[in-house]
Amino acid sequence: MFKKILIANRGEIAVRIIRAAKEMNIETVVIYSEADRNMPAVKMADQAVFIGKSPLTESYLNYQRVLSAALASGAEAVHPGYGLFAENADFAEACIALGLKFIGPSPDVILNMGDKTIARELMKKGGIPVVPGTDKPIKEEELKQVAKEIGFPIMMKAAVGGGGKGMRIINDEKELLHVYPMAVEEARKSFGDSRIFLEKYISKVKHIEVQIISDKYGNHVHLYERDCSLQRRHQKVVEEAPALILTEDIRLELTAQAIEVAKLAGYDSVGTIEFLYDQDKKEFYFIEMNTRIQVEHPISEAITGIDLVKEQISIAAGNKLSFNQNEIKKEGHAIECRINAENPDNNFCPSPGKINKYWEPGGLGVRIDSGICSGIEITPFYDALLLKIITKGKNRQEALKKMEVALKECIVDGINTNINFLSRLLDNDEVVSGKYNTQTIANMLNGGKK
Repeated sequence: MFKKILIANRGEIAVRIIRAAKEMNIETVVIYSEADRNMPAVKMADQAVFIGKSPLTESYLNYQRVLSAALASGAEAVHPGYGLFAENADFAEACIALGLKFIGPSPDVILNMGDKTIARELMKKGGIPVVPGTDKPIKEEELKQVAKEIGFPIMMKAAVGGGGKGMRIINDEKELLHVYPMAVEEARKSFGDSRIFLEKYISKVKHIEVQIISDKYGNHVHLYERDCSLQRRHQKVVEEAPALILTEDIRLELTAQAIEVAKLAGYDSVGTIEFLYDQDKKEFYFIEMNTRIQVEHPISEAITGIDLVKEQISIAAGNKLSFNQNEIKKEGHAIECRINAENPDNNFCPSPGKINKYWEPGGLGVRIDSGICSGIEITPFYDALLLKIITKGKNRQEALKKMEVALKECIVDGINTNINFLSRLLDNDEVVSGKYNTQTIANMLNGGKK
């Protein structure tokens, strides 16, 4: 096992990794920017290394500084968390070249599964259904013909990256030609890759993902599925596990497909297989694989009792999975809400400022993954995520009630947050019934159902 690891991330995921490492008797090193000097992760780690000014390009996304910090600190491995360098094959290769273990899959897997067109082609060869669309990046002169073949509406997507960036829903040819240059530029700025491809847009679907873990010895298991359909602008807001809509037969089929994807990819770490589920046709379509730990991983931990971060670190150190599929049992229901520094009354505009008072909810079945404390300054340089509230109950109704109470109890004073919006969302008729889909939040914000 590793003796010391560097965490190439910040905020709540850095805190989460520190806690897992401490339980494994592994020393931790965190990096921090000027803006993050007083963050909890900096105080919790065994060692903290200053790497630059607040902008991402001068600190957390400057991989020479990150790797220099790892080498200088004596770390044996680097944990990228999520975002930043987590799905960057070049960074993973740089770690390996310097004799550092990258806590994640191999660079080749990151590269292949990070390119959605390559991943689509691999899945089709393996018999995994994909959303109808193009299997290679599209050029501007090909737009009209390809769109005609697919049929409107169409989803325009960046070939690499995620987080909803570079994605556009296209309803007609005029819009297609107008939006293409903007999508190309956004993809270039966000991911350093301007390639775009097209998929058939399927509205009112469920976004279901399966949590998988694979080791370096060909063992693959799943930790069941999560329903991540509550999204705003293609970014997840609330997640729950397991997915209420799935029958056991469909669940068995879906998780078996996810394991097959992991095998096709040659996977050897913690990851997630994402699908769209057409409720009317009862059909699944593979959309992508995330080759990293995800924001919503705690709800899978809640229903299985398995620590995904500890298992991820252990696999990177060369160990086999510590359990097999038959030993994984799901129990109860879990829900996660993402608390962001944003103003829902002003188009969810980011809300930087000083946190004057911070109070975490608690009680049986309530877990908080947080990267903040009272008195710190939330700056405009980074992602708006402050903390996550995770509740678990013996059933969905109990988990929802615990979340309702937890949201009322949570205090983040001094800045705007989406706490009240989340309370309203969980009171939405479609959410209460479990019949929500990827359009529910958009409809709610546009004056739809309560």
